[in-house]
Amino acid sequence: MIIREYRSEDEIGWVRCRVLSFLNTAYFDNVLKEKERYINPAIELVAIEEGKVVGLIDVEYEVKERTVCSRGNGLGGMIWHIAVHPDYQRKGIGTKLLNKAIEIAKKNGLNRFEAWTRDDEWVNEWYINTGFLKVESYLHVYIDGGEEFKGSVKSEIENLYPIQAFAHYVGEDKEAVKKKFTRVHECRCYEKELK
Repeated sequence: MIIREYRSEDEIGWVRCRVLSFLNTAYFDNVLKEKERYINPAIELVAIEEGKVVGLIDVEYEVKERTVCSRGNGLGGMIWHIAVHPDYQRKGIGTKLLNKAIEIAKKNGLNRFEAWTRDDEWVNEWYINTGFLKVESYLHVYIDGGEEFKGSVKSEIENLYPIQAFAHYVGEDKEAVKKKFTRVHECRCYEKELK
């Protein structure tokens, strides 16, 4: 296995790897049809084995403070995507990708990484085990028709009836929101200082 910079010809493999790795997570329906492009500079790495993309990490980073990351001082990098193909998980590939990204980030003057993830315990444990600290959270709320819409979502356009909605809840009464809606995920922010 080699870790190298992403190339445009990796796109199909990148998309497949990301889709497959997200299927058994709380992000199962967050499907991309093409690789994301960034406004700011980015560290874009892939892990390749037998000519196949088996892992990836994308970190968009700041050249001006607070233009990519939501918190912290100095220049940071946001991990937008980190994924390992399910057939290659639990082999240290994600950690190797992270370590290579950190090496590059330090050379570019970054002092921290920020990452957001949902409430899959094994994913959160990986962040903690690789030196990230949980610094904040809010809720991702999926509202799916019927009773869940009553008193929650309505349209001000005549004859337009919402069927589904996705919302962020940033208030204090998280338990009440979790009780009201069937699908709610805690979206957690992790931060790692680059030393």
